[in-house]
Amino acid sequence: MKTFEYEILSFPMDRKNRLIEMQAALNAKGKIGWEVVSISSSEFANIGHTAFLKRETSDGADFGDNR
Repeated sequence: MKTFEYEILSFPMDRKNRLIEMQAALNAKGKIGWEVVSISSSEFANIGHTAFLKRETSDGADFGDNR
């Protein structure tokens, strides 16, 4: 059975270059197996964006901080 772990990242948009930083962060996560599931506008991130990511884990994997 496939199992997944999830991560939530917040990106405040208070500077012009934040979209470039967001893209770099998501590309870095993608290189280690994370996939963006959804992105939404986020009031609690200073009018920014929140990205929801997932990646497949091995059966019986330790769900510790493997980021």
